[in-house]
Amino acid sequence: MTDNLLLDVDSYKASHFLQYPPGATEVSSYVESRGGAYDATLFFGLQAWIKQRLLTPFTRADVDEAEDFWRAHGEPFNRAGWEHILTTHGGLLPLRIEALAEGTVAPTRTALAQVVNTDPAVPWLTSYVETAMLRAIWYPTTVATRSKAIQGIIRAALERTSEDPAGQLPFKLHDFGARGVSSLQSAGIGGAAHLVNFMGTDTVSGALFARRFYGEAMAGFSIPAAEHSSITAWGPQGEEAAYANMLARFGGPGKLVAVVSDSWDVFHAVKEIWGKRLKAQVEATGGTLVVRPDSGDPTVVPVEIVALLADSFGARVNAKGYRVLNDRVRVIQGDGINERSIAAILDSLTARGFAADNIAFGMGGQLLQALDRDTLKFAMKASAIRIDGTWRDVWKKPATDAGKSSKPGRLAVVARDGALLTIRAEALRAGEANLLEPVYANGRLLRDQSFADVRARAAQGAARATG
Repeated sequence: MTDNLLLDVDSYKASHFLQYPPGATEVSSYVESRGGAYDATLFFGLQAWIKQRLLTPFTRADVDEAEDFWRAHGEPFNRAGWEHILTTHGGLLPLRIEALAEGTVAPTRTALAQVVNTDPAVPWLTSYVETAMLRAIWYPTTVATRSKAIQGIIRAALERTSEDPAGQLPFKLHDFGARGVSSLQSAGIGGAAHLVNFMGTDTVSGALFARRFYGEAMAGFSIPAAEHSSITAWGPQGEEAAYANMLARFGGPGKLVAVVSDSWDVFHAVKEIWGKRLKAQVEATGGTLVVRPDSGDPTVVPVEIVALLADSFGARVNAKGYRVLNDRVRVIQGDGINERSIAAILDSLTARGFAADNIAFGMGGQLLQALDRDTLKFAMKASAIRIDGTWRDVWKKPATDAGKSSKPGRLAVVARDGALLTIRAEALRAGEANLLEPVYANGRLLRDQSFADVRARAAQGAARATG
């Protein structure tokens, strides 16, 4: 693979510099979700791409490498255009990018970002960065949006059944997705996107991503936990000893330890080992044992485990009339977890009189991998072109698919009557703020958001599934 920005494109981009009308000097494009699985998007990720890719100049060696590649690949190469950027701008891209503040929850069809070239000699550059820029936005935004929607499901259950919804919520959805994504880079980007909404993660690269690109010293937290190999290594006859070892090694006042308990028979493990033989040891730790079932029907098994733990360890009835397990025990379900199963589990718990306090969720591939650009129908489209000094509208309106229609003109986003609206830039009212704020220009980062700011902004909005 290559870090060459000139080659971070779809192949057909190489020929586009020859395709614009004579006299063209500027092209303006925007990025939006055209709809899809959610009614709104939680915007995140653009700043990281700018820092990682646009603040370091490309070199003549990059130009040479690109020329060699395109000639062998069967596409023309715009050597003169890239040489112009190299000599005139020092290898930094002459673009201006405007975007909503990251963490903004915006209705679908809202322009999230807008980009235009700042050098009239390179109008082709705006669309040349589409591949990289769109990818930098659609993936983290989609993960953050999905995580946000699940946050809403869990919050509703907590508000209905828990005495401390706000305190419980940040650690109710744990990211288990590092091994289920296609690359380390995806784990970092998607893992950080999830952490916009929650604070639990086992995806180390997500926390590192938030540290590197958003200045958050530690965005996510984890606890000691067993995996099957560290339990099955003791053999079936050593199951109790394996569990006792976890308590001895990691138990203590205020501490949490998670133990996968389904290596052989999860119901036997909970009723006989945790609930009888090790009960006194669990209670004596002063911490919390988190039992993890990892097989069977994910909408049934964890609910049964909560009920069995209540039988063995007891439960109190909270002020809202729901049972909360003894503080020494909780459950986490990490197998078969998605939006539907989370909702089903919480509904089943509630129906049986248990508060949402009793369970947390771990979500892997369904959180970071089981989505694509069409989940929220993301697109980047040209909306205006300046030819011979005059801006002209650019748009598409396919007769076969109205959903793919695009917006014409230079754009702005405003807040009117409590809603975000995308309008033509010339329709801005006197004194009205354009929420598409400058974030990058000609190699300089113009806005550096902290992760805390992104989180605070995201907390103000909600994204819900449309289906």
